[in-house]
Amino acid sequence: MRPITINSVERIVKRSRTFREADRWDIQQNLALTPEQRIQIAHALRKRAYPGKAKDIRECHRAR
Repeated sequence: MRPITINSVERIVKRSRTFREADRWDIQQNLALTPEQRIQIAHALRKRAYPGKAKDIRECHRAR
């Protein structure tokens, strides 16, 4: 495994021998994430998908 940091999200590359082994490793990695890391990843994905000024979904559903 070697960590790679791209856009402040650390990505780890791991080679697996089987799909089952890869799935288990993915699950372990997801369970090991802290809530802050999950939020950071969600923000990075949102910025990648919507690079412009996108409204926060919570703003659309607030009572007026």
